[in-house]
Amino acid sequence: MIPTTKIIKLSELQPNTKNPRFIRDEKFKKLVQSIQEFPQMLDLRPIIVDAEYTILGGNMRYMACKDLRIKEVPVIIADELTEEQALEFIIKDNVGFGEWDWDTLANEWDEIQLVDWGLDLPLITFDNDVPEEPDPTGIKIEFEDGEEFQKAEGEIHNFLKQYKLKSYKIL
Repeated sequence: MIPTTKIIKLSELQPNTKNPRFIRDEKFKKLVQSIQEFPQMLDLRPIIVDAEYTILGGNMRYMACKDLRIKEVPVIIADELTEEQALEFIIKDNVGFGEWDWDTLANEWDEIQLVDWGLDLPLITFDNDVPEEPDPTGIKIEFEDGEEFQKAEGEIHNFLKQYKLKSYKIL
């Protein structure tokens, strides 16, 4: 059976108290912003509910829509699932199976947009008290005192592209 999408009132949905996954603070704000800026995302990825409109997948999207005072949302009603299948779906829908290809992200995507869209990029830190030991990778980047990250950002991006780095740490 191919599931169909139905538009229902947000007030008819029931958050799932058994869902062990949540988003807080800054990441939740990014989700709200994401839906506000790209509401078609809800059509492309509807909230999944059971026959009683209890959410199986999309609790945080539901909360973000509630925050935005959205009145109606697209849902897929998964009323053919057994109780065990519904519990399995809740977990599997929230498990991240894949990994990011950092090379492709560094070379093909704009890192500012990726961060705006909620992707946590590897941390780049600047430390003026770097020990004088040689870097085991043989690569060392130095910045003048007081130079801001934004000024160096283009140079870092070009460096990553040039050396096609898979992982990196800049001190």
